[in-house]
Amino acid sequence: MKFELVATDGAARAGRLTAANGVVETPIFMPVGTHAAVKALGPDDLRAAGAQIVLANTYHLFLRPGHDVVREMGGLHRFMGWDRAILTDSGGFQVFSLSKLRKITDAGVEFRSPVDGSTHFLSPEIAVEVQQALGADIIHPLDECLAYPASRLDAERSLELTLRWAARSRAARGGAAAGSQAMFGIVQGGAERDLRRRAARATVELGFDGYAIGGMAVGEPKPAMYDLTELVASLLPEGQPRYLMGVGKPEDLVRSVARGVDMFDCVLPTRNARNGQAFTADGPVTLKQARYVRDGAPLDLDCECYACRGFSRAYLRHLFMAGELLAYRLLTLHNVTFFLRLAREMRAAIVAGGFAPFQARFFSRYPVSASAEEPGSD
Repeated sequence: MKFELVATDGAARAGRLTAANGVVETPIFMPVGTHAAVKALGPDDLRAAGAQIVLANTYHLFLRPGHDVVREMGGLHRFMGWDRAILTDSGGFQVFSLSKLRKITDAGVEFRSPVDGSTHFLSPEIAVEVQQALGADIIHPLDECLAYPASRLDAERSLELTLRWAARSRAARGGAAAGSQAMFGIVQGGAERDLRRRAARATVELGFDGYAIGGMAVGEPKPAMYDLTELVASLLPEGQPRYLMGVGKPEDLVRSVARGVDMFDCVLPTRNARNGQAFTADGPVTLKQARYVRDGAPLDLDCECYACRGFSRAYLRHLFMAGELLAYRLLTLHNVTFFLRLAREMRAAIVAGGFAPFQARFFSRYPVSASAEEPGSD
């Protein structure tokens, strides 16, 4: 993997990441394809929306259909019909958020599947093995995602475990897949600034191809998330990509790019679409509201997606209220297009040296309290 900085504007960065399966121009938003599919969309929809990279979930694919099946089917790219870059997360967030029965030891984590109740074990070595079998362009070491709030003692214990697992994951990386797969280290440390500093230093010392900031958007106040993101980003190598995991709302992307972040993922565009909410430059539109019954306008006048070119808010509301499956595709396509367009606009502003005016224009229109749902599993 190769990463080069194209331009900077303050802390904001525009870059170009060259992965095994394509070029990714940053800042970038990665649509979430939990089960090797972005819900309601096909690869043609994703290409039309401008997606350059998607995220697939290690935990869910480990459980179903199994990484051995994906490997036998030619790897994740061939399996899901996607010829551009793929990033897989570590599985750590899902282990600790979805598995009610789990036992954590230094060896790894034993957990019960939410699919069928069966018991499974995931170690740093197994997590690497799974991701190598999937064949993703960018993979991650197993980590522990700490809940918020957490005691100082728990934060310290969790960080040390994550660092030991990171070293083991780094050592386990090898074989034929290592040459074409990049591995990002994950910086944890909870809400403690000194632990985040320690985590950043120690993770960078291990030596990864890029760095993810984990454990954010788990319930901490927004100012704390922004402050910790800025702190960690400032401690990461300038010439390597920085990925803020599981974030977030449109305003979070803008504020985090201003703090030096390059890559994002979140389920909000897809999950909120299934709840009848569309993102626009003037804030979210909740189609369940009666005021859209006779609204002949498109979802967003600024948008060129298929949903906005061809259909009115009134029709989209009708589809959603009638339970028509087409509603989910059209709203999801629009939302993913909106997030990807926002990333492109930020990149253009950085290259032009006008990110501060762009940020001011964005917040003059976008009501930051209007995105009702919080990030989480899709």
